[in-house]
Amino acid sequence: MAKKHSNPEKANAKLTDLAKHTEQDQESFLTTNQGLCINDDQNSLKTGERGPTLMEDFIFREKITHFDHERIPERVVHARGSGAHGIFECTKSMSKYTKAKFLQTPGTITPVFARFSTVAGSRGSTDLARDVRGFAVKFYTEEGNYDLVGNNMPVFFIQDAIKFPDLIHAVKPEPHNEIPQAASAHDTFWDFVSLSPETLHNVMWLMSDRAIPRSLRMMEGFGIHTYRFVNANNESFFVKFHWKPLLGVHSVLWDEAQKISGKDSDFHRRDLYEAIEAGAFAQWDFGVQIVEEKDEHKFDFDLLDPTKLIPEELVPVEIIGRMTLNRNPDNFFAETEQVAFHPGHVVPGIDFTNDPLLQGRLFSYTDTQLIRLGGPNFHEIPINRPIAPIHNNQRDGYMRQMINPGQSSYNPNSTGNNAPYQTPQDDGGYTSYHERIDGRKIRGRSESFFDFFSQPAMFYHSQSEAEQNHIVDAFRFELGKVKEEVIRKRVVSLLVQIDKTLAKQVADGLGFEVPKPEKIHNHAVPPDVDPMKYQSRKAAPMIDKAPSLSMADTVKDTIKSRKVAIIANDGADANAITTMQKAIEGAGGMTKVIALHQGSIKCDGIELPAEESYLTAASVLFDAVYLPGGKKSVDALKAEPDILHFISEAYKHCKAIAADDEGVDLLKMTAAGEKIDENMDDVLAKGIVLNQTPEAFMKAIARHRFWVRQQPGKVPA
Repeated sequence: MAKKHSNPEKANAKLTDLAKHTEQDQESFLTTNQGLCINDDQNSLKTGERGPTLMEDFIFREKITHFDHERIPERVVHARGSGAHGIFECTKSMSKYTKAKFLQTPGTITPVFARFSTVAGSRGSTDLARDVRGFAVKFYTEEGNYDLVGNNMPVFFIQDAIKFPDLIHAVKPEPHNEIPQAASAHDTFWDFVSLSPETLHNVMWLMSDRAIPRSLRMMEGFGIHTYRFVNANNESFFVKFHWKPLLGVHSVLWDEAQKISGKDSDFHRRDLYEAIEAGAFAQWDFGVQIVEEKDEHKFDFDLLDPTKLIPEELVPVEIIGRMTLNRNPDNFFAETEQVAFHPGHVVPGIDFTNDPLLQGRLFSYTDTQLIRLGGPNFHEIPINRPIAPIHNNQRDGYMRQMINPGQSSYNPNSTGNNAPYQTPQDDGGYTSYHERIDGRKIRGRSESFFDFFSQPAMFYHSQSEAEQNHIVDAFRFELGKVKEEVIRKRVVSLLVQIDKTLAKQVADGLGFEVPKPEKIHNHAVPPDVDPMKYQSRKAAPMIDKAPSLSMADTVKDTIKSRKVAIIANDGADANAITTMQKAIEGAGGMTKVIALHQGSIKCDGIELPAEESYLTAASVLFDAVYLPGGKKSVDALKAEPDILHFISEAYKHCKAIAADDEGVDLLKMTAAGEKIDENMDDVLAKGIVLNQTPEAFMKAIARHRFWVRQQPGKVPA
């Protein structure tokens, strides 16, 4: 029989004190969900500082499992996506480096499905958020499915997967009010950034024009991590993967992106769908950067660090194939929404490195699919089924479709002739690369990961003047939305380490002096290491500028799938319109007549279709504007303020504009008016084409934008 306490009131008081003490401890100390105090929440458990992540890391597994299961049924990240079917053609044999069959013989065709996405927003958010874009490709090879799961930026925010829940929690809508949606311009994200200098490289990309692409078809893709190629002789090579769009890498302005979000939040999804339907198939060249094992440590950064890239000026990208997306899904949910990617879906000849972010993804992606798609049989959903046959002893589970005959569901067995049996390596059986691993079990990070500033500085210094101006404006906008000044100042103090002029320009826009650099204890590194002063392993960076990182010299020789608005009304010059349409559409572009009313316009005794009126159209949805002549038409257009705004806005956004005859008079009434009497050569350099041939206009459209026209605050629109 339990002994009664001699003083019940005193016992209750002690319980109350214990509860208070426990509550205080919970507020002070980080614990697992079981109440275990955590000593290191910044690093996963590894075999040595540069070794692989260990499966026994129960702290990481609990944290990432909880995160993976937080939201159903849409993806926790990359929820808003667009997808398409297509083919991949090998154009150069990689047999020297890898035994992957789909990369052996030029001309080999492999079916693919690609999915593009934003990261932070929900399924209902806008396509034009300032965000990283997911770029994932599933190769249906004869050896099984291979998934290359990356982004449109070659680096990531964090170095260790254990920090991924923290990053996404910080950038997602704030939990107390569930706002803002699909936006990083708020306190929690920038608080995390200001206390985590390792994020800065990806942040620089996020603040650049890469974060607001003109089209999914006009952005690069990257595998992010350093992977391994393994050849038939079991020789290993480090490899980085690249997708390069044939249409070039192009963006929109931030002002334009915000307006597109209001006019057509499905802009990227619609663009991809309509382009494929029109036969303007999306295409990318597939390239690799290959580094021999003996050269692993020759760089001033660590190949295993996912916040670093290999400049193409040091290791050129070798083009080895081409992807063509040529068929839209038949059903968005069944295909685009249910497709399941995983960086661990590989084929013989492709293997992993000990990148700690990649190591965590190899666990997390399977865990995510289990909750999102209802169980372990997500591979049986049609979009996820390999074309290679499946034979194993896995059975049952939610949504099982495969019917397995026979008595045996284990191995070894004698009741089923020991089938299915292991495949010898020479017959295509997958074997992991025999990498030597020596090291102590440790929660830590290699010292070679501690340089957080060199590559962000390289990226910024590699940008054109216009791109740098856009980065400054992006920081001013984002930090201008942050309520806590201390957070704004911490971020600017980090920017000082990247570029002092950048920091001053941002600080000027925020209304304070550049703060003095202060030591910020980054919990990912030992307390005695100051990331603000840390120098890379070599005395100076191997490269200060990498022109390949700028979009200034991208492809600018095609108008394929570019959209041109033709502003006209009754009485317009029909011959000029049809001539321009024929030339643009013949070169692969698209045109729409925008009038004061829908239906058709009467021109020279004939009727021309008017697909939209000024009420349903917007300049931000087009790449260029053409103003044909015709006095009656132009007089009517001059009287409509929204038409003048349409043209002025296109001018403000630096787009190509052409005008003929009376159309020039209409142009003079807009924001472009003061520019059109200049020397003709200068005008053409600024993208304004007057009374010229359609070919001259098309050359201007192919240039994409004329940033020289940017005059902040001087263009009413």
